[in-house]
Amino acid sequence: MTGDSARMNSKIVVFDGVCVLCSRWMQFVFRRDRDKQFRFAAMQSERGRQLMLQHGMNPEDPMSLLLLEGERAYTDTEAIIRVLRSLGGAWKMRSFAIRIVPRFVRDPLYRRVARHRYQIFGKRETCFIPTTEVADRFLS
Repeated sequence: MTGDSARMNSKIVVFDGVCVLCSRWMQFVFRRDRDKQFRFAAMQSERGRQLMLQHGMNPEDPMSLLLLEGERAYTDTEAIIRVLRSLGGAWKMRSFAIRIVPRFVRDPLYRRVARHRYQIFGKRETCFIPTTEVADRFLS
């Protein structure tokens, strides 16, 4: 797929643009997304904020990233698993390894890290700014 049809069918990852861990996760994804199936929005941007609110999430106090695939929305470890699976290869195999852990165990662990992400990994003063090579994959 190329052009507008590819963009309409792309998956959107809404992430915390000032969180060091979240920004690194997003960079990890776009470096491995050879098919350019993912687009990105920082939850601090107008579009990211709008998407968070549309899916019942508070962009002022986010406890998860948000993955949108068509009409479906995913958060917590399910979002991570689906992203890894979409990257294919060894990452797809890793997604199966994560899925082995029951969701009632893995999601509370995810939320605990999310709740303390700034203290553990740090917080940027300003939102992540994409390089020119990937800027077209970010929603404004």
